Amino acid sequence: MDHLSYKTLSVNKAAANKGWVVIDAGDSTLGRVASQIAMILRGKNKPSFTPNADCGDSVIVINSDKVRMTGKKWDKKTFVTHTGYPGGQRTFTPRELKAKSSTLLVERAVKGMLPRTRLGREQFRNLFVYAGAEHPHEAQQPVTVKLTK
Repeated sequence: MDHLSYKTLSVNKAAANKGWVVIDAGDSTLGRVASQIAMILRGKNKPSFTPNADCGDSVIVINSDKVRMTGKKWDKKTFVTHTGYPGGQRTFTPRELKAKSSTLLVERAVKGMLPRTRLGREQFRNLFVYAGAEHPHEAQQPVTVKLTK
């Protein structure tokens, strides 16, 4: 048998088969939907996954204002940031973040599940989150994906 018949193929940016995906986050738990979005952004759902290349699809998330959190996390969970100045530590809850913008909650959850590298930042730019059911990306002919429960 020829030893070259089992050669592993690595996908680069030019050879990646990238597409567009629509995900409805309505009535879904935040962490569960965010982990599946991160998996699609990285390209881990494809057989041609390459860890050092951006081979994931662009993801459009609709109905981010209807996302759920279990238990008392809306009020008990806290996010901590720092401005960089002395005494600049700020804390806020998911309810306060959702009141500011409902898309920020989903974006923050997905960003935390991506790698903290240049590649992770590039993959995060392929995420588009919208509060309602409408989105302006119909020209890309996105495929609707039903998330697993």
